[in-house]
Amino acid sequence: MTPRVSVIMPIYNGQHFVKSAINSVLMQSFSDFELILVNDSSTDKSLAICRSIHDHRIRIINHTQNKGIAAARNTGIRHAIGRYIALLNSADMWHPDKLKMHVKHLSQSPKVGISFSRSSFMSHKGRLIHFYQMPQLTGITAAHLLCRNPVGNGSAAVIRRETLNDIRFQALNHSENYTCYFDERFRQSEDIECWLRIVATTHWKMEGIPAPLTFYRLSQQGVSSNIIKQLAFWEMMIDKARLFAPKLLKRHEQDARAYQLRYLARQAIRNGQGRSAIQLINQALYVSPNIMMTETGRTFITLTAAYLLWVLPASLYKVFENIGQFLMGHIQAKRISKDGVKSSLIS
Repeated sequence: MTPRVSVIMPIYNGQHFVKSAINSVLMQSFSDFELILVNDSSTDKSLAICRSIHDHRIRIINHTQNKGIAAARNTGIRHAIGRYIALLNSADMWHPDKLKMHVKHLSQSPKVGISFSRSSFMSHKGRLIHFYQMPQLTGITAAHLLCRNPVGNGSAAVIRRETLNDIRFQALNHSENYTCYFDERFRQSEDIECWLRIVATTHWKMEGIPAPLTFYRLSQQGVSSNIIKQLAFWEMMIDKARLFAPKLLKRHEQDARAYQLRYLARQAIRNGQGRSAIQLINQALYVSPNIMMTETGRTFITLTAAYLLWVLPASLYKVFENIGQFLMGHIQAKRISKDGVKSSLIS
């Protein structure tokens, strides 16, 4: 029988995490799915680990060369037969009820093309931190998406096949028919580029589920060497968006750039790069001072954390960070509970 959901998991050198990610899918309370593992030419033991897990719902597809996560997703989607396409990165994990709740959401909301959830952070070693991504869940416009990307990470979204069909295109650099959904030129910002094309050019809506159903693993890798690359791909996304949503970009590009710089500042803070964080948040405020008025709390916290990280000894800063994270996580958990989420769904 045709599965209702196709889960697409790109895999590249993820030997330390891939088994946990796969098991989090196999343990779903909703069992009508296929799991397509796209090995993007891994050079470690990832493929061997995948082959060691025996379940009739698993299919493994191999790339002969590394093409990136966008290409791996496209490969998976082309092979998928489910009505809904769920994305999971091999470093992340899902709550056991994630698929059940997204299938219910999409079934009851025929105008929603992208269903996503809140996410809970976990450490690099897999320990849940009880700190959450808390995006806007409803009423998401193209402008809000451009500035804030509420989906938050690559493991939170479940998408209708019809929605993806409405934005598919043929890659011009392939002689044969080569259907794409994600733009394979992007090695970063491929998610927001795809979501923006959907929301800005089709009738489909994007909505979120209040429960934190995605467990997003924080990386130990420093971001200082990658900030320029991350920003370059984001600017590449902006250049492309000008072609299909020029009015949107004319009105919101500077605010969006400031939010992106603030996001990169938070990434730098998370990885202990105080000087880089200060440069990024100051640049964000220079590009668009408006973000201090529209999101005062988040912007002020980012600014304060950047300077504290820069001036305080690392050990003392860590104390302040742990206290702030505990307090914020407690506030977030209370808000999630207030939104009607059962305590069993709050990690």
